[in-house]
Amino acid sequence: MVMNAQNDNTSPIDFFSSHPVFTHEEFLVAHAQAKGRSRHTSNNLLALHLAAGRLARVRRGLYATVPRGVDQKAAVVDPYLVATKLADDAVVAYHAALQFHGKAYSVSNRFTYLSRRRGRSFRFRQAEFVPVQFPAPLRQLPDAGGGTIEQRHAGGVVRVTTFERTLVDVLDVPEHGGGWEEIWRSLETVEFFDLDAVVEYTLKLGSALTVARVGFFLEQHRERLMVEDRHLEALRSHAPAQPRYLDRRREPGKLVSRWNLVVPERVLSRAWAEVP
Repeated sequence: MVMNAQNDNTSPIDFFSSHPVFTHEEFLVAHAQAKGRSRHTSNNLLALHLAAGRLARVRRGLYATVPRGVDQKAAVVDPYLVATKLADDAVVAYHAALQFHGKAYSVSNRFTYLSRRRGRSFRFRQAEFVPVQFPAPLRQLPDAGGGTIEQRHAGGVVRVTTFERTLVDVLDVPEHGGGWEEIWRSLETVEFFDLDAVVEYTLKLGSALTVARVGFFLEQHRERLMVEDRHLEALRSHAPAQPRYLDRRREPGKLVSRWNLVVPERVLSRAWAEVP
């Protein structure tokens, strides 16, 4: 894990060179508060650099540094750094986390992030940023359920969910995972999961349906992921008491009695794997 420690910069140029994406407040703290300058002076300097094309405004209060010699409108702005800066506790999650880790089956310009705060989706150039509140049972926990890491990336630091939390999250809210085929194909590219962490996080969510989905996925991939009986039993005792549909749209399928889960045939047979 890499902690987000920043250097004490001596000038705006120094700050910009080490902060590819930053908030207005971060600049004020580094340039005004730390150096005894007025906020007014720092705001003026920020405006001057923006007007000069040294910076690009991503949205109100959020900026990206433009490399020297690059046109402001053509500068590449890393979407994972942007997502991490959209809230103090923002964490890249769901399909965006799979994509960050290089395990998404399909590439998407939709970047979902978790936060305790409610927010609105917005677009910046070709990317859409979608806020999702942490699941209700986790919002009051100091670590919001854990399963997040900080990783250096593109000159900055990205907060992102681990493989283990991502597996559970996309099964918990599949619409943010890209649908069942995308979820299955993406997760099947991950070579290893800490299954104790998967089980622990699944149970924190307090959802019998999510328990069943995770249990079914692990059982279906039992040999490849080296799933033990104890992992399945820990989940099975929290599975639904009555049959539930894998999909909230109630797509017909076959009842997998061990999990009380009605699973569509295409997911049971992984029908997409048969397509050449």
